[in-house]
Amino acid sequence: MKILVTGANGQLGKALRQLEERYPQHSFRFLSREDLPIHHFELVRNFFKADTPDVCINAAAYTAVDRAETERELAFQVNAEAVGVLAAVCRAHGTRFIHVSTDYVFNGSSDRPYREDDPTGPLTVYGESKLEGERQAMELNPDSIIIRTSWVYHETGKNFVKTIIRLLREKPYIGVVNDQIGAPTYAGDLAACIMKVAEAEKSVPGIYHFSNQGEISWYDFAVEIARLIGSTTEVRAISTPEFITPAQRPAYSVLDKRKIVETYGIELRSWQRSLEHCIRAIDQAH
Repeated sequence: MKILVTGANGQLGKALRQLEERYPQHSFRFLSREDLPIHHFELVRNFFKADTPDVCINAAAYTAVDRAETERELAFQVNAEAVGVLAAVCRAHGTRFIHVSTDYVFNGSSDRPYREDDPTGPLTVYGESKLEGERQAMELNPDSIIIRTSWVYHETGKNFVKTIIRLLREKPYIGVVNDQIGAPTYAGDLAACIMKVAEAEKSVPGIYHFSNQGEISWYDFAVEIARLIGSTTEVRAISTPEFITPAQRPAYSVLDKRKIVETYGIELRSWQRSLEHCIRAIDQAH
């Protein structure tokens, strides 16, 4: 298969690139935002005409959650309009379209893991833009596969894990929110999941949820990071009102993953095992 990956320089794009050698039977094309800005409709259309892929994995996204509150137009351009363009072009060329979305499409008031058909209600511009991207993808290409995920991190790029490691080394103590509950997702596991979906003989379109197994707070996550790197820095639990951000985070955004497990035979790793793997990779990179 010819597989196109957009957003190649992001965490997920890099995680997919790391998997490339495991799939010598496929040819991959990794395009960064500079190579193919997905919100330029004509560029996308011309690219597909010249080199039509069998599968398009859209790992491109505007992910600056707080900045999106003041950059609404740009967030919608990348996370919504561009997704609609890609979905429509994929449909026109018979390309399987796999798009990644977010737990931020929910409002966080649930008391159980969110299922794919639960009512949405984003609290932020970022969440609104991602939800609109889902809507456009399904409307313009009903064969789209959308995978919602949460709390993504990787040994590359900027993310919670790398920020906490840095702070643990710099500060006498750190405060981390303990009343926002979710599930971390190691980008390498998400990439492996996406490849299994891409290779599936039978494509079953629709919306799916994927993350690592477990249900934790950001505080729990930070405590485990500190333990794994052998840090003696104190991690203090704080409440959301003590840590004000421009964009409101959902209080609870755990995703129910049964559908993707049953449909595509995806295996789920615990968040602890995936975190251990990532921290080893960070150590090896230094």
